[in-house]
Amino acid sequence: MQNPAPGFGALLIGDELLTGKRQDKHLPKLIEMLSARGLDLSWSLTVGDDPERLQAMLEWSLASADIVFSFGGIGATPDDRTRQCAAKAAGVPLEFNAEGRAELIEIMGDKVYPQRIHMVEWPVGSEMIPNPVNRVPGFSYKRHHFVPGFPSMAWPMVAWVLDNIYPELHQTDIAQEYLLEALNTPESDLIDVMNAVMQSHPDVRLSCLPNATGRRAIEFGLRGNSGSASSAYNQLLSALTTRGIEVLEVHPPGM
Repeated sequence: MQNPAPGFGALLIGDELLTGKRQDKHLPKLIEMLSARGLDLSWSLTVGDDPERLQAMLEWSLASADIVFSFGGIGATPDDRTRQCAAKAAGVPLEFNAEGRAELIEIMGDKVYPQRIHMVEWPVGSEMIPNPVNRVPGFSYKRHHFVPGFPSMAWPMVAWVLDNIYPELHQTDIAQEYLLEALNTPESDLIDVMNAVMQSHPDVRLSCLPNATGRRAIEFGLRGNSGSASSAYNQLLSALTTRGIEVLEVHPPGM
């Protein structure tokens, strides 16, 4: 039996995200970058700078087969704990990575000592992620990829990882989402219809959201490759109209 393709996850790190001091920008951009390559984000977690919680999150994600992008906390200041927590979660020591150290010394010379050198103190077995902005690198440990919290640096580094490490996962048939609204019908009356669509199209994700504006309507989303999503959409539309349910086609096939 063929193993399923790995999922993609995001770890968003920093107390400033939990206090509201800063608004996260990485999640929508990561979704955009994955979508451009025919890929989807499977999950996202936000965690502060507490080392025990961060280590626990990393232990959980390292135990999976998922490809994970971690944003923030890889600097050399005392509140940057991602490198240390990643090593503890993986059960390996930290080391000054030779490639990362050479990169820092080339751009900073002796100024890397005694503090800045810690920016390339990574879990044993890590590999460098080049930084095209200021050349201070991030690192990969197995399927986990650690980049800075600065969007201008993080986003091209994530793109580099996707295009240089995982090109074989890119899909030419980019996922499509088809939307429609069923009007004046309770969700409970349509459970059998939803089950039938999902059974016929197991590779399509179906979402069902009641309208939040006070209008009695249910918004359906059908997401998958263009052929499967279109087929599932047509099956759902046919089932609803056969029952005499009024339908608003928000995003019909071909649009």
